[in-house]
Amino acid sequence: MKKVTRKSLLYKSKVEYADFCINHVEGCSHGCTFPCYAYNMARRFGKVKSFEGWKQPKLVKNALELLDKEIPKYKDEIKFVHLCFTTDPFMYKYPEVTDMTLKIINKLNVNGIKCTVLTKGIYPTNLKDIKKYSRNNEYGITLVSLNKEFKNRFEPNSAPYRGRIKSLKRLHKAGLKTWVSMEPYPTPNISKEKNPFQALIKLLNEISFVNNIIFGKLNYNVKSSAFNKNEEFYERCAKIVENFCKKRGIKYHIKYGTKKLYDTQTSKLFVKPKPQINFMISKKELITA
Repeated sequence: MKKVTRKSLLYKSKVEYADFCINHVEGCSHGCTFPCYAYNMARRFGKVKSFEGWKQPKLVKNALELLDKEIPKYKDEIKFVHLCFTTDPFMYKYPEVTDMTLKIINKLNVNGIKCTVLTKGIYPTNLKDIKKYSRNNEYGITLVSLNKEFKNRFEPNSAPYRGRIKSLKRLHKAGLKTWVSMEPYPTPNISKEKNPFQALIKLLNEISFVNNIIFGKLNYNVKSSAFNKNEEFYERCAKIVENFCKKRGIKYHIKYGTKKLYDTQTSKLFVKPKPQINFMISKKELITA
């Protein structure tokens, strides 16, 4: 795996539910085609020339050294550190990335800093070791479908959906906090689901064990924007997610622009997590949603 050096690593994120963030890899092998916002931004600012180049990730080899310098500088400001927004901290089939990520989480935790993590990969069982990793960390997966055909079209090199869920559930059973990012959620003309609302509820039932759920629309896609009654579709999806979470004691956040009324209060979901209750959604809920 190729490596690069950086002058800085920690930065204050502008994402509504985040705080500080780290991206210790340049590029991502998953090859997501929603399109990939991170790739578009990297190309716009001249950090990468092509999508093929983007899919050849480069590890930041001096990441730990940078943290040693930056943690004392930002420690009093940091509420938590998110890994990652422009790459994947547990990139599927990249053990070098996983190894570096575990070292970074450990270093942050040793310094009393909580981490939130998001991946389309598989979580290693090492994270259950509370001697190395804080129980305050929150581990999440990105999941917008259960359909293998959809995954092959839009997330071709990422981990299988079932594998992601299984690895997240292992951490949950170990008593760790877990979450799911349901973003970017596709419109029916893209997902090809015969009953998109039933598919959404099926997906929610699969992840009903988690502490937090974030739901957001698919942006920057012409087909999604052109879908008939786009706004009404996302409004109803958001309502289904909200009702599901409220009935199960799951904290949730609906991303800005997904529905007409935006609730800024729910963006603080990683600060004080609520207890969870596990239930399945009924056919009656499906009809009335």
